[in-house]
Amino acid sequence: MIPGLNTYIATTENEATFWFKAAPVSKFPKDGGACVKYKDKQIAVFNFTRKGEWYACQNLCPHKMEMVLSRGMIGEEEGHAKVACPLHKNIFSLKTGENLNGTLEGIATYPVKIENDFVYIGFSE
Repeated sequence: MIPGLNTYIATTENEATFWFKAAPVSKFPKDGGACVKYKDKQIAVFNFTRKGEWYACQNLCPHKMEMVLSRGMIGEEEGHAKVACPLHKNIFSLKTGENLNGTLEGIATYPVKIENDFVYIGFSE
């Protein structure tokens, strides 16, 4: 069973009350994504090596309700990091979650921090 969109609530770094220790940095591909599970959520984590930044968002694409965003291509436009869904190329901001090329609902994004070579994702629950 795939959890619905209401399972995912965007969290900013200031709102994070819990930091989930996801995995060692070495487990994430450079300039790509991987999926981690936190409770009943699948979270896409992106190591945007070209920018020297990390991002996390829900893995669930709101278009066809498939868990695929971690396999999407990442890039940037006008300095704005984004991910393209591998199924239908819907593009989402990795900073705000906004759908950048259509009218779909946005996606939930989460703060990421790196400590002692481990990736942590911030949640507000």
